[in-house]
Amino acid sequence: MTRRTDWAEYASGSAGPGDGAYGAAAAPYETDPSAMGPREDAATRHGDGEARHGGGRGRGAGGGRGRRRRERAEASAEDGGATSSSRAEKGEPPRDPVEQARAICLRLLTGTPRTRRQLADALRKREIPDEAAEEVLSRFEEVGLINDGAFAQAWVESRHHGRGLARRALARELRTKGVDTTLIDAAVSRLDTEQEEETARDLVARKLRATRGLDRDKRLRRLAGMLARKGYPEGMALRVVRQALEEEGEDTEYLGDEGF
Repeated sequence: MTRRTDWAEYASGSAGPGDGAYGAAAAPYETDPSAMGPREDAATRHGDGEARHGGGRGRGAGGGRGRRRRERAEASAEDGGATSSSRAEKGEPPRDPVEQARAICLRLLTGTPRTRRQLADALRKREIPDEAAEEVLSRFEEVGLINDGAFAQAWVESRHHGRGLARRALARELRTKGVDTTLIDAAVSRLDTEQEEETARDLVARKLRATRGLDRDKRLRRLAGMLARKGYPEGMALRVVRQALEEEGEDTEYLGDEGF
């Protein structure tokens, strides 16, 4: 079980390891008299007064490091970043896994919806026990904080109008986010073939000018390839591009499909 419940702080690293490394670097100046040997010997050659002055500088450097280390440790404790050993020394009970899971999910859901699978993966990375994760995720579904169906519909609406993605590409993206196939089918079915073709025409119209000066075959392959990457069927892509080229006066009667 991890010692922190703050997801953003966990992702960026905690103060604990940094403090340890800092302490190891400062320790020789605080505990090992031999580390001050060369400074004292050099100063002794110029008299006892200078030796004492050199020793003072050494103690000042070590004291400054120790003070900064204590300040960092205090700030970490105030920030809720105490290590598990510190928590035990203070007599504090370990954090409840359900409480940790709830805090992580609420933080991840702030500002953006996520699927159940995305949240489950995040909890697994934080080493939250499966029982606690399942309890929190099920409860979040009951109250509507997790809704994969609504997520899928909003994703289709946003990505189709914002990026021009077709049903095939949208379904592929939703699968990677762990959305159930039934919910994916319901979401992408909101786009019909006519709407897809209209969006494909708009995409080609915006890119058509950039292909002027190329020969017909290259224009066909470039524009149809752009539609294919966005998930449009090959037949629809070729038909839309041919019509756009014909409207510009290109002769597409013998335009081959090879290379697409």
